[in-house]
Amino acid sequence: MPNPHLNAVYSSRSMTRRYEVWFLRCGLADGSGAWWFRYLLMNLGRDGGSTENKKMPVQIWATFFSRDTKPQTFIQGFPSDKLELSQRHQLPFQFRAAENAIDENSCRGNLSIDGHSISWNLRNRSNFGVTLSNKGWIGFSKSPHSDAVFSGEINYDGRVFSGDPLGFGVQGHNSGYRHRTFWRWMHAYFPHPDGSASTFEALVYDLPFGLLFRKAVLWHNGTPFILKSLREKEIVREPGHLKWAFTATRGDQSVEVTIEATAPGIHQLPYEKTDCSGTFPVSNASLARAALLVGRNRETLETPFGAVLEMGGS
Repeated sequence: MPNPHLNAVYSSRSMTRRYEVWFLRCGLADGSGAWWFRYLLMNLGRDGGSTENKKMPVQIWATFFSRDTKPQTFIQGFPSDKLELSQRHQLPFQFRAAENAIDENSCRGNLSIDGHSISWNLRNRSNFGVTLSNKGWIGFSKSPHSDAVFSGEINYDGRVFSGDPLGFGVQGHNSGYRHRTFWRWMHAYFPHPDGSASTFEALVYDLPFGLLFRKAVLWHNGTPFILKSLREKEIVREPGHLKWAFTATRGDQSVEVTIEATAPGIHQLPYEKTDCSGTFPVSNASLARAALLVGRNRETLETPFGAVLEMGGS
């Protein structure tokens, strides 16, 4: 079952070096595209007074991944005095900045940037939530809604996307005193004819002393399978091609995974470092193809555009 504590706020208003983000990937049910929304806190206690959107302490991001054109991102920043935020570790969770807000089961936004207008009002429901990684103040990666079903409406320059369901994907919650030197992350949503779904999520990132964190979670037939051994077979990170192939195992459980995306569906953005020393590159493909071979019987789960693949850092 979803766990509302997975969305609870970690940051305090006095923290001068920390990012915290609530995000969602909504792949449209008709397969025409996907939306990526981020509600970001960056060095909230510093509030450096910059008017540049990417350096403001409160930021709202909206990215549209179309099947036919290059992805486009819109970012609007706000000073910390425009933020209404629930207390640390307290429920119910709430984040609000002007007309933009997210809570446990809904989110909304209204951005006007560079002649474009993007607004949304979405509700989400799910059956499963999971913590991928939790290293305390160092950072964490959680998916409060791992098999999210979204309903509602998105308006992009007069083009309206609406439905119940509108789309499928994940709502996540990450935080850290800094971003990792590198990471690879994926999430895939596999709908079934009876209306149920399976999901698969995997994360790899660097740890101190040359170590790596590896974990994958398969939600299948209403049961979670935690897989902590990942053997990577192929990694491609190029401007026009992203690919990650690996095998995840635990005991006699095994999943063979391939996730891949090509241009123009790969979005590349610089993320700000929490120490304000510059930026680092992040590649995201939210209309990726994914295929899984599960177990000894090699049951196949496939989606042509229902997955997201992200590679960050160097």
